[in-house]
Amino acid sequence: MAETTRVVRIGERVIGGGNPILIQSMTNTRTEDVKGTVEQIHRLEKAGCEIIRCTVPTWEAAKALREIKEQISIPLVADIHFDYKMAIAAIENGADKIRINPGNIGGKDKVAAVVAAAKERNIPIRVGVNSGSLEKELVEKYHGVTAQGLVESALDKVGMIEELGYENMVISIKSSDVMMCVKAHEILAKKTDYPLHVGITEAGTVFSGNIKSAIGLGLILHQGIGDTIRVSLTGDPVEEIKSAKLILRTLGLRKGGIEVVSCPTCGRTKIDLIGLAGKVEAMVADFPLDIKVAVMGCAVNGPGEAREADIGIAGGIGEGLLIKKGEIIRKVPEDELLAVLKEELENWE
Repeated sequence: MAETTRVVRIGERVIGGGNPILIQSMTNTRTEDVKGTVEQIHRLEKAGCEIIRCTVPTWEAAKALREIKEQISIPLVADIHFDYKMAIAAIENGADKIRINPGNIGGKDKVAAVVAAAKERNIPIRVGVNSGSLEKELVEKYHGVTAQGLVESALDKVGMIEELGYENMVISIKSSDVMMCVKAHEILAKKTDYPLHVGITEAGTVFSGNIKSAIGLGLILHQGIGDTIRVSLTGDPVEEIKSAKLILRTLGLRKGGIEVVSCPTCGRTKIDLIGLAGKVEAMVADFPLDIKVAVMGCAVNGPGEAREADIGIAGGIGEGLLIKKGEIIRKVPEDELLAVLKEELENWE
């Protein structure tokens, strides 16, 4: 298992030091659009987002951070590329953390100016390195983009900031190559005690991105590596939060929330199980219960297959069964299954 990392405070939250792994996402609105950005962050907060990042490409975006921060209740991170002045402006406008790649915002004097602003307010800096922007000399040294090159690049940037007398940092090293990303985190975790932000960058659509992220994050987190995560998906960022929560719950790293299990359907299925399972999953999202709900399509094997669930429903021909701990409680008309399950959850003790 990885060594315990140092604690870093981001706004009112902390990561590292064995604290719970926090879930992040990033807005895809124009940051200058305060109203639209705040509305999206509120949806993300409701879904379970614990840290939010906004891009800051303009002065207007930097100024908008102050208004945005006043209307949300989770830490706000500013994402900076190329222009060190945007990093300083973001800090001055209340960002709780900034994300930079010290290698692409100018020379050491510009990095020093950013560090000085962060130090003045004790704002953490996330040093981010992506495989797509690995320095030419490291690509040549390792004969391509490699895990070792990513780690060396990240530690070089960290060293640059440490030389400026600042150690309030988080590191992220991301790649769209899942196994390279896993290897890089394994190497990095042995070389530093800074908290690590973990994610598979440019993972893809909700379908492919979820699979790649689940495999990559699963392999990394299961080794005790990682202090905060983002599932990067091409789609509604709310989907990132749903996926991150499920990944953490599946690994036993987070409790809470209803887990829905359902059978894959077969020739015995006599109801629209696919539609029913989808409705159940959507319905239970608002219940703060730490239980397992089964949705089965067969009255023959359903009760047995749902034995490990706290409560479940199974379909038959025109009717279904309400099941608790594998025991049939009562028969229910097929069109009332969802309503009966909802009522049971509302009265759950």
